[in-house]
Amino acid sequence: MDSVIFSERLYPRPVNVVLGALAGVAVGALVWPFSATAGYVVGAVAVIAVVVVLLVTSPRVVVDLGDEELGTGPVLHAANARIGAEHLGRTEVLDAEAMVAAMGPQADARAFLCQRPWVRRGVRVEVVDPRDPAPYWLVASRRPTELAAALGRAGQAAHSEQTSWPPSS
Repeated sequence: MDSVIFSERLYPRPVNVVLGALAGVAVGALVWPFSATAGYVVGAVAVIAVVVVLLVTSPRVVVDLGDEELGTGPVLHAANARIGAEHLGRTEVLDAEAMVAAMGPQADARAFLCQRPWVRRGVRVEVVDPRDPAPYWLVASRRPTELAAALGRAGQAAHSEQTSWPPSS
């Protein structure tokens, strides 16, 4: 049984890739007056580099129920960060307008952000671990309702693991 119940890579939209490629072309155009060959080479390398960087740095958002045999519980992965579902509280689905407000006027500097400018919606997940300085995680998603449902399921699984009897050893 696969324990991953939600997975999404926050790839850029095609228009963002095209704009990135055009930036690479502009770099080549800057060099072209000195040497046409160098301009073409630098432009091609810049286009490839920009597109690769955009794709490779796209974060993954994963909700994993864990593995009982390995002793791992439900967890939320966002980019390179992870937090156990037992430390997560209320989840709020944010539309584009609410996401902008959450990253602007309503933002808390201590919050963890997993955001890309080309993903306009997301979720705000309360952190209930008193040892964690982040009051919430703000995670971008093109499927925020599905992500919120997966987090709810992971939270239930984490709670049932903590309250199961007899305790496993």
